[in-house]
Amino acid sequence: MKRIGLLSDTHSWWDDRYLQYFEECDEIWHAGDIGSMELAQRLADFRPLRAVCGNCDGGDLRRMYPEVLRWNCEGADVLMTHIGGYPGKYAPAISQQLYARPPKLFISGHSHILKVLYDEQLQLLHINPGAAGLQGWHQKRTLVRFSADEGQFSDLEVIEIPR
Repeated sequence: MKRIGLLSDTHSWWDDRYLQYFEECDEIWHAGDIGSMELAQRLADFRPLRAVCGNCDGGDLRRMYPEVLRWNCEGADVLMTHIGGYPGKYAPAISQQLYARPPKLFISGHSHILKVLYDEQLQLLHINPGAAGLQGWHQKRTLVRFSADEGQFSDLEVIEIPR
């Protein structure tokens, strides 16, 4: 079993509470718009980091992190990208891949809107952790924690951080 800490859209904003909230996690996943190599490095120094680059990330982050990342986590196929949409309205750049070979878990960021939805048609769980940084219109900063074990995801928690 792995405990995962998930965030997105930090836009270079560092908050020491990231480490506090992810203390119990085995890995940290970042769904793009990291904002700076320094922020990515601080997360990676704390826990193993899986990340994708976002539309606001510069060349150094684009060289370090791909636009789309797919891997197996505890027996489940996971697909992560920054601009992904959500069930019923997937982004054109990723929808073909989703429909051709649906993962068990699809993660995206970009919208700054926290969403946890199950796609009945594709039989996948979609998570957008919202935005952990300050840039944008969102009123609450959000992070997500969950467990992955034997191809299943459970114990999902939403953490709200006031602006």
